[in-house]
Amino acid sequence: MSAVAPAAAPVTVIGLGPMGAAMAEALLAEGHEVTVWNRTPARAEPLVAKGARLAESVAAALGANELVILSLTDYDAMDALLKPVAGALAGRTVVNLSSDTPERTREGARWVTAAGAEFLAGGVTTPPSGIGDPENTYTFYSGPRDAFDRRRSTLEVLTRADYQGEDPGRAALMYQIGMTMFWTSMLSYWQAIALADAHGLKAADVLSHARETFASLDMFTSFYAERVDADHHEGDVDRLSMGTASVEHVLHTMRDAGVDPTLPQAVVDLFRRGMAAGHGNDSFSSLLGLVKAAK
Repeated sequence: MSAVAPAAAPVTVIGLGPMGAAMAEALLAEGHEVTVWNRTPARAEPLVAKGARLAESVAAALGANELVILSLTDYDAMDALLKPVAGALAGRTVVNLSSDTPERTREGARWVTAAGAEFLAGGVTTPPSGIGDPENTYTFYSGPRDAFDRRRSTLEVLTRADYQGEDPGRAALMYQIGMTMFWTSMLSYWQAIALADAHGLKAADVLSHARETFASLDMFTSFYAERVDADHHEGDVDRLSMGTASVEHVLHTMRDAGVDPTLPQAVVDLFRRGMAAGHGNDSFSSLLGLVKAAK
């Protein structure tokens, strides 16, 4: 009998929230045999109607296929589901696409590997709507290179696969770096909309301005990356003192409008710490030294 082509490898998907369901659906659409399991079986019904097989238990789901994809809330959820049936993990490749910290990911990788399975960690950078669009979306992966290479064609049904190396915590790190920027940036957007609303404007009224502002960040991140890596924080292109005046103007504008000042106050506090540390004539990139981990 000829070997199963990698593109048609059977897959088990455990966890059928919006992300897991989207993954299972994308795999089915590409001709994969898909076994699914979810704590609430009713969530599997639309997938079963499209050809998925519903496993009766987690152990049965693990036993169905060598490749197992997890889409759960976090690694505690993985422990709760898999540790009671750890004996069923031997010979499997477990790909955990759940979010958690780098260290928690490494911890999870150690016990799954000790149970006899290969372990790949992933950080999915797209919402469920982007699953199945590998040309425009990507996922970070880390773990054993040979395991990644053997499963890559299947994983790239979901998104483009960006391999980050053998350290299982690296994918989680890259994901959390992205989330650090995403959540803070979106909070700044809500803050801007709140200010607009206080002055009778709608989100649509400031949308083009918001998009242009966010687009400009590409230039700034590119410009500062080389400088901060070289520890170059001289005030030749900007000065913290001027930046401090600017963020204080933002804070005062929020207060004048009656908008909650929590976020801009936190920004002002950090700038003021930089001023107190004597960086007024340095670039505002000098604030990086205040937030870096102590070494």
